[in-house]
Amino acid sequence: MSQRRPRPAGGRLVRGLPALASVAGAILLWEIYVRLSGISPLVLPAPSRVIEQMGVNRALLWENTLPTLSATLTGFAFSVSIAFALSVALDFLPKLRRALFPIFVVSQTLPLVAIAPLAVLWFGFGLTPKILLVALVTFFPMLVALVDGYESTDPEIETLMRSMGASRWKVFRAARFPSAMPYFFAGLRISITYAVVAAIFSEYVGARAGLGIVILNAKNSFRPDLMLAAVVVSSTLTLVLFGLSALLQRALLRWRQAGQTR
Repeated sequence: MSQRRPRPAGGRLVRGLPALASVAGAILLWEIYVRLSGISPLVLPAPSRVIEQMGVNRALLWENTLPTLSATLTGFAFSVSIAFALSVALDFLPKLRRALFPIFVVSQTLPLVAIAPLAVLWFGFGLTPKILLVALVTFFPMLVALVDGYESTDPEIETLMRSMGASRWKVFRAARFPSAMPYFFAGLRISITYAVVAAIFSEYVGARAGLGIVILNAKNSFRPDLMLAAVVVSSTLTLVLFGLSALLQRALLRWRQAGQTR
């Protein structure tokens, strides 16, 4: 069987040109509108002013990006670990799945705007409430992705393995878990974007440092240019983490395919 060759870097760049062009066009229209309309920078700063503030306040933005990144990665790692452990338990114990899944669904209906202040009140202004809020937001998508991935396993493969005397754990390890990998990475890419938003929102509610604090202070000081600069940094952080998750998926699945063809 012939393997699918990876696309060259030039081809990927060409495919990304329409998106880059649309973003550049939107920024250009924004700049033109601000300059021609004469709107106050206190209402709508131009993109050039936002970029200028990113340069002037680069030390401030960098110092507050690190706490946000730390809370995002720690909370997300905790979420993925718990989601994976529970997904395995739910796959082996269907009755436990029927008992706990409604609780997990209800947990996603809780408004973050109400839970975040309570988390800060209960656990203080440290890292703990941020981790818990990030985990709360990202846990359910990861759990559903893994459970659905296990269910996508080809029944004929499971039947064949059981007819050959394979145990339930061996069927899970050799068939159900590999089948869940594409679902897992799809959930990973979605959840990592939620993780950054949750971390910033938890800082916005109560923290000592972070991009959420920069945004809050800029809002209170009537500095929309600095506020948007922090938003650009947070968006860039989200895109970087999203891209890294995609690269991780490509690397691991390529390694797995290489191992299967040996």
